[in-house]
Amino acid sequence: MKKDAYKKIAGRYDIFVEPLVKSLRAATVKMIPSRKGMRVLDVGCGTGTYLKFLKSNGYMAFGIDSSFAMMNIAKAKPENNVRLLLGDALNLPCSDSTFDLVTFFMVLHEMPETERITVFSEAKRVMKENGRILVVDYLPGPIQSVKGYLLKLVITFYEIAAGLEHFKNYQNFLFCRGLYSLIEKNRLSVEKKKISTGGNIGLFLIR
Repeated sequence: MKKDAYKKIAGRYDIFVEPLVKSLRAATVKMIPSRKGMRVLDVGCGTGTYLKFLKSNGYMAFGIDSSFAMMNIAKAKPENNVRLLLGDALNLPCSDSTFDLVTFFMVLHEMPETERITVFSEAKRVMKENGRILVVDYLPGPIQSVKGYLLKLVITFYEIAAGLEHFKNYQNFLFCRGLYSLIEKNRLSVEKKKISTGGNIGLFLIR
């Protein structure tokens, strides 16, 4: 059985991490408006905060995560009346061409490089023909302001605190040019993008 990397920190995740990404959640909705019946799969949904946000903005939200600890917290939230699946992003338990939008919210940098490529292929499989992939994650730069450099220090501290393996994956993600490399390797195109947090984080709507 795969070790649950979030077992020890799941109970504190919403307290320390969610407030830092609140503005990013709001920005994602502006990038792709909701429409009636729009089905969204949030891969790596964690404690379900983003799922709640998606549902409140009119989406039919579904979430999947491989962490028992994170999923238990998501299920315990009474306001999270969404479909939650415990499963692996490398082999999504979903049929082909099921979702209008697949989201990765600060998830891809946590994975080893080989897994990121497979996960992206799975997202393409479950996405409808005219669907989109929305990714929010770290950028390799350039940093755009003094505030951006300060935020970079905060981000580095959090990534180190998450553990050695986590930090190594984060470093590799930046070294491999992060989102840019994944988009190129999967022959996808960027429909919309927004650079946030002084150049540290990017929001990409991909097709």
